[in-house]
Amino acid sequence: MCGVSISTSARADSDATTEQDVPPLYVVGDVHGQAGPLVAALTEAALVDDDGHWAAGRTRLWFLGDLTDRGPDGVGVVELVRRLGVEAREVGGMVDTLLGNHEILLLGSRKFGDELIDMPAGARSFLTTWQLNGGRDSDLAALTDEQADWLRSRPALALADNHLLAHSDTLAYLEYGDTVGSVNRALRAELDGDDATRWWDCFRQLTRRHDFRGEGGEERVGRLLDILGGSRLVHGHSPIPEQLAVDPAEVTEPLSYAGGRALSVDGGLFAGGPCLVTRLPYPG
Repeated sequence: MCGVSISTSARADSDATTEQDVPPLYVVGDVHGQAGPLVAALTEAALVDDDGHWAAGRTRLWFLGDLTDRGPDGVGVVELVRRLGVEAREVGGMVDTLLGNHEILLLGSRKFGDELIDMPAGARSFLTTWQLNGGRDSDLAALTDEQADWLRSRPALALADNHLLAHSDTLAYLEYGDTVGSVNRALRAELDGDDATRWWDCFRQLTRRHDFRGEGGEERVGRLLDILGGSRLVHGHSPIPEQLAVDPAEVTEPLSYAGGRALSVDGGLFAGGPCLVTRLPYPG
């Protein structure tokens, strides 16, 4: 059974604000179709009530992408996030998700199917690659046009309270622009198009990882932050159990690294790790 972890010392308080009257900010890493553990974690954090409805007032909640694939109910997770976004907006809160590489892979499978795309390493198709990476036929069959359009229009990056929020731990975002807005506009333009090769390049770029680990990692993430803004990168994509070479059940909190300038919040939920619901700023 997948675990639940609340990465904060306090549950959400819909009336809690900072001295500047800024509502609380939470992030959730890769959910990968695990709707049940997600709802349990959000309930434990008092972001939703026992019936799964938004209960945190003006609180802001960002999902960091990869809502689907690998788990049993990716489309259920998509619809949950969409519904919570509507409910939160009605009371002055905010719930949204970033675009992850698995969203592009799912949408590309839906749009291009098994159409072969010529690549230097050989022809590829979105559908086959998606299936090899945990794609569920039930998700592809259940995803509606409205849900697909909504996913495709999600931003790749966001700035929130001096945190740069991203799905992937990579410098590849700089291939698309030098501001958060320009990166989001460029990726949106590519995904509004019908060129399978350009779609594939978006998927490939957002699949890159580990750019900020090891020697020089702090310098590299510093470069990303200097260009795009924020004092700390908060990302998913690279599961903490893999980064630490530990059993997923041993993960209990986010991973701060690169001199504290990067924070990974992907607990490896699909592999049995916790669903990390992390309040920012996070110490460390």
